[in-house]
Amino acid sequence: MKYYSNDKIINGILQNDNSILQYIYNEYYPKINYFIINNNGIKEDANDIFQEGIIIIYRKIKENQSFLKCSFGTYLYSVCKLLWLKQLRQKRTRFLVQEKLPSYFKDKEYPDIINTIEKNERHRLYQKYFLKLGKDCQKTLQLFLDEIPLKDIAKLMGYKNENYAKKKKYKCKETLVNNIKQDKEFKELENNNKY
Repeated sequence: MKYYSNDKIINGILQNDNSILQYIYNEYYPKINYFIINNNGIKEDANDIFQEGIIIIYRKIKENQSFLKCSFGTYLYSVCKLLWLKQLRQKRTRFLVQEKLPSYFKDKEYPDIINTIEKNERHRLYQKYFLKLGKDCQKTLQLFLDEIPLKDIAKLMGYKNENYAKKKKYKCKETLVNNIKQDKEFKELENNNKY
């Protein structure tokens, strides 16, 4: 099997290069699968964690292409391990293996992967509850997020005036925030900022 450098892998991920993505899966998935299955998980857990790890790394790459200070495989494995340990804690599963963060995660110059994982979880919660809003609220909030002026939102949505659009946006946003805050995952995120 070919070997790819960090730069080649990063560029491949950014370009959605199937040969690089297949290489990542063939090269790194078995180790992550083994770790999760041997630590209270099943194959579906391993698949989910692996995919989430790739998404997190993709977002890190979009922020800064030169963030890696170790091999891609080591970084991916560490991200997936952190995700799995967090999930076990959320499930209140007793985890017997003591896992320490690799030293490069503690380096002040190294980007904060835990922060990225939490951002990813917050984004997932936002999406979950955004999609539960009515279509009217979804469209109003999306237009607002797209920085469309309130007077234009009123016209596009058929509201009687800019004031009504402002009130509607406020009520939709308030509903969204309240629903998110009621979620058990959100409460855990707020209470458990440390690994």
